[in-house]
Amino acid sequence: MTALRERQAALDLLSTEITGARAGAGGLVILRGATGTGRTALLDAAAERGAEQGMRVLRARCAADDTGTPFAAVLQLLNLPSAFGPLDSTPQSPSHRNHPPQLWERLLSYAEDSPLLIAVDDVHLADRDSRRWLTYAARRVDRLAVLLVATERGQYDIRTPSPGLAHTLSPSLVTVHALAPLSRQGAAEMVRESAGADAPQQWVDDCVRASAGNPLLLRALLDDLRAVFPEGPGTTGLPDSCAELYPGAYVGAVTWWLECAGPGTTGVARALAELEGLSEGEGDRVEDLLGDVTGTDPARAAGWITAMVRLGLLRRERRQGPPRFAHPLLREAVLDGWPLPQRQAVHRAAAELRHHRGIRVETVAGHLLRAPAVGAQWAADALADAARTASLDNRPAEAADFLRRALDEPLTREHRAAVLTELATMEFSTVRAAGIPRLTEALRLQDLPRNKVKAAVMLGTALAHRGEARAAFAMLLDLDDGLSDHPVLTRSVRAAALLLSDHDREIRHLAYTRLRLTTENSPELLGPAEESLLIRYEATAGRVSAEHAMRRIRGLLAMPEDPALLPYLLLTSAAVAQWADKLDEADRLVQRGLAQQRISHFPLVQRALVNTRADTVAARGRHAQVLTCLDAQGLPADQPDHTGPSNFHAHALISLVEVGRAGDAHRLAAKVSLRNAHADWEANRFLYARGILRAASGDPAAALDDFQECGRRQTAREVLSPVVTPWRSAAADCQLALGRPHAALALAQEEYRLATVWNTPRVLGRALRTLGEATGGRHGIDLTAQAVQILRDAALETELIPALLAHGRQLTAAGRSARATLREAAATAEHLGAVRLRSEADRALRDSGARPRETGHTGASALTGSEARIAALAAAGSTNAQIAELLHLARRTVETHLTSAYRKLNIQRRTDLPAALGADSGRHGEGE
Repeated sequence: MTALRERQAALDLLSTEITGARAGAGGLVILRGATGTGRTALLDAAAERGAEQGMRVLRARCAADDTGTPFAAVLQLLNLPSAFGPLDSTPQSPSHRNHPPQLWERLLSYAEDSPLLIAVDDVHLADRDSRRWLTYAARRVDRLAVLLVATERGQYDIRTPSPGLAHTLSPSLVTVHALAPLSRQGAAEMVRESAGADAPQQWVDDCVRASAGNPLLLRALLDDLRAVFPEGPGTTGLPDSCAELYPGAYVGAVTWWLECAGPGTTGVARALAELEGLSEGEGDRVEDLLGDVTGTDPARAAGWITAMVRLGLLRRERRQGPPRFAHPLLREAVLDGWPLPQRQAVHRAAAELRHHRGIRVETVAGHLLRAPAVGAQWAADALADAARTASLDNRPAEAADFLRRALDEPLTREHRAAVLTELATMEFSTVRAAGIPRLTEALRLQDLPRNKVKAAVMLGTALAHRGEARAAFAMLLDLDDGLSDHPVLTRSVRAAALLLSDHDREIRHLAYTRLRLTTENSPELLGPAEESLLIRYEATAGRVSAEHAMRRIRGLLAMPEDPALLPYLLLTSAAVAQWADKLDEADRLVQRGLAQQRISHFPLVQRALVNTRADTVAARGRHAQVLTCLDAQGLPADQPDHTGPSNFHAHALISLVEVGRAGDAHRLAAKVSLRNAHADWEANRFLYARGILRAASGDPAAALDDFQECGRRQTAREVLSPVVTPWRSAAADCQLALGRPHAALALAQEEYRLATVWNTPRVLGRALRTLGEATGGRHGIDLTAQAVQILRDAALETELIPALLAHGRQLTAAGRSARATLREAAATAEHLGAVRLRSEADRALRDSGARPRETGHTGASALTGSEARIAALAAAGSTNAQIAELLHLARRTVETHLTSAYRKLNIQRRTDLPAALGADSGRHGEGE
């Protein structure tokens, strides 16, 4: 009896009642509780204690199958020897009025020999006549040595229960004891006894939640876990799937719990489990929804939910929030074995009910995703509307799911074409070459010219990224020929074709040749968007200066342009502004373009804008921010794009090199293959970036191969200007490292010639630095000094550091003092977070004879005063906003200092700050 956990009160009650019955004061004890709370175990304990006290125990276990047999339970109790003979019967009724007295007399005959303990299990399942007889007996045992102990299920079910055994009895004749689930502490102790005292807290908590303290469920769960984890519990929590629990005692226990509750409760429980996550809607209650989809009284459903929350089987995250099952395992077990058609039917009914109630469209669409085709227009409209909302919220994967499901519903030709086009747009944002079959069908179905153009541009984009740029270009040209009555659409097709031509050098040459001819012969056919693309081409071909290009671009931006073409104008203008070092202006143009892109929604435009934004961040030398931006775009720097190298990979490689993560850069480079890559501008960018990595890793020969291949490809595309990929300067550095000054000088001179055409401080300073290194001697020192002055005056720190290093090394080689120059390089690299360049500056300082700095550039000692104070506040738990307010700084400044601190401390998360700062955190946090 003592093995029954948290049932001492019940055991004490039974002991008292047994003692009283043995003294001639019998009675009726009802042990009432929910399924699994241990009613039968207590009844067994009562029978054992009665037998120990010399009582004769008569037992019966009621079952639903016996409800049609009169006196079935009583006959079990009075399993009499044959000498007693059969009961008298009459033809009128099996429950003749003489039967109860006869049975009672036979019971008394047992009581004459010894005190009796009558144990009836699950009396709520007893047949009607047996229940009447037990009531009859209960009224007569108070002065006999007879104790009746019965267990009765007491739980709120959907079906209204029949009156209990004590319904017609005086309270003085019956004692009812309610059995509650185990307390949280008691259940936790039971888990630790099974799993070990050192079981992880998460493991213990999950076991308690998954069982809700119900002994039946908890014991079954622990049995499964011992079989699945014979070595002991895992290091975290329980598995989320019942499929991982074998042999499945837990699922069987939950199924038994449902069967005991009846089909009505089972239906509501399963419907709630199936609808979990979609059970909360504006304007309706889950109780009403459950009532409607299961045909249940909403009031009973509400009562059941309340009861299950109290028992711990359900929980609410907030007071009026939707109910959820206490643990994913419990939810899965409730759903186990429920046929898919019935689950789908619940969602089908919920979708229609919520649609008619005006619940938000994404909730309705969420149900439709889990239901078969409805075959109604409202379903198609709901899915399309939900996709539009998800797209505007920048959730393309969800939008694509809604659109795929919409294709199962009846759609008009025009609507189907629109859905196919939108779906391919969403798929393209996650898989670059996806959606070609859908777009092909959409283009065939489209009748409206504007929609046809959108589908064609999307299809062309997908084809180009799959390496079929020529097929894309030809398709757009064919479409262009049929749009003579739609000048704006014609221009849109031409602008898209020009952008897509960047994927193939021959197509690019053809496209811009046609554009130049149109400019010369029919300039009235061109608008600002096409003219901006021509300026971009001329800039990369080394034919115009930055000043001239920006003057023309600003003039075009001031001109009116059709909204359909405005994104093309903005993205092209942003790229030219970035090359001209008008970085703030480029940022504003990118933001405008992205805002406009939300209306037009062309991945071709969006990708170009995001590329330019990454270029702008990199031009500022914010390499840590580059990596963060790539992560935010869903393009992790350490993961390859399966369709080949991209501009994002190029930026990731260079940034990883500059922040001192060469190992990560090499791993990324190894994942990206150029073997089957398309010969487009992004592959050329990646070649240049891989060359930077190889040069920084001490392999100038391999780096030179990459730079020269990049240059060959770029030259073939008529991309000659160093504004895009300054491969000549990089190749010249490699030639010098390999001891080939003449080859280096030729490259540097050509770079300088082209730089004077574009004529911005960045390209001029870089070219002069390379030319000075290749020239050598006094004239070389003068050239690098000129480069330093140009870049310093323009505050271009990313290019200034290499120029300072080159000039300092030349001064050192000439026997002149270079310490001030090299210290400026080190300080600038420190400020910029350029770990690689800072290391080079340290080496150059040592070579010049300067003493090394006492403070390293990594670790807590490398933090500046501001960085240390902000890091200490963040480690203490202050948010960025709180730190900014406390120190009277802009929030962006706080973020910049923290990013720099993370780099120096070699950590990735805010939670790592206390350990990284260690004992120094308090000292650094005292201020400046």
